[in-house]
Amino acid sequence: SEVSEKAARLAEERILEILAPSPKRRRPAKNPLEALFGEMGESASEVDDTVESQSSRQLRERIAAELRSGALEDRQIEIEIEETPQKTLEVFTLGGMEEMGINLQDMLGSFLPRKKKKRRVTVREARRILAQEEAQKLIDMDEVVSQAIERAEQTGIIFLDEIDKIAGRENSYGPDVSRGGVQRDILPVIEGSTVMTKYGPVKTDYILFIAAGAFHVSKPSDLIPELQGRFPIRVELEPLGKEDFLRILTEPDNSLIRQYTELLRTEEIDVEFTPDALAEIAEMANLVNTRTENIGARRLHTIMEKVIEDISFQAPDLPQQRIVIDKEYVSERLADIVADKDLSSYIL
Repeated sequence: SEVSEKAARLAEERILEILAPSPKRRRPAKNPLEALFGEMGESASEVDDTVESQSSRQLRERIAAELRSGALEDRQIEIEIEETPQKTLEVFTLGGMEEMGINLQDMLGSFLPRKKKKRRVTVREARRILAQEEAQKLIDMDEVVSQAIERAEQTGIIFLDEIDKIAGRENSYGPDVSRGGVQRDILPVIEGSTVMTKYGPVKTDYILFIAAGAFHVSKPSDLIPELQGRFPIRVELEPLGKEDFLRILTEPDNSLIRQYTELLRTEEIDVEFTPDALAEIAEMANLVNTRTENIGARRLHTIMEKVIEDISFQAPDLPQQRIVIDKEYVSERLADIVADKDLSSYIL
């Protein structure tokens, strides 16, 4: 973008100033006598200044060319940057505790100058640090906040997960009594109101609210009628099946399979899951979800932990080796869970 390009150019100029400082201007005369008699050596001084400026200009041009070519990326330099204090105040309100990020430096404004610190880094790292600092100076944060609030009000989406946890019956006692209060607290926000934030007031009239929940114990009709009316469109999702579990295990960049293989690689153990092993894990997760409470993809975590339980426990004592986990290995580790329905209920 335009800001990033300009920030990178300014950062390079600051690095060039560190590597080859620009020549200082000649100090002006401070008293009348110096101004009167200083003209005697003016011609010689002008010649020296001209020669020095030419050599300094040539040096700066040579270093600037090396900077642009990347020849100085690993060179160590000392830079001076501004500290970014991150102070927050916890504000207690009637609705509970709300953490507001109040920067004391911004509150005091220019009364307290920002502290600066020196760091010794490579030119490559200095480019990144100084470019971020210059970009902050170029960006108008007031305009950024104004656009962010406008976009949130016009095209914002708020997802309310686990809404079934606040759905309760009217004749409930104990902790369930507060569930209706929580629903009434969020009702004005969903209906449309002005919410005060640390960035300013935000209107929720045109924000899209999406609520989701498993509703294993309660039902959507257990919500208060006013809240039900604010969610006119209802969609029932199909439970995850074997094919879905298999995709979850393999397709994401940070999939469970990769997480466990990289974790065991720290112990110099190379683990490989065969395709039939992955299919068996997906089948077992689907089976346990069918027999017991359906908790979706969370079941894969405990199934995977059960499969590599012995390897993880013995990993520090095992010699460096390669372990292949196939379908037979998975079936052997999960045989007790499949055979005993009571035991499978304890696999969360």
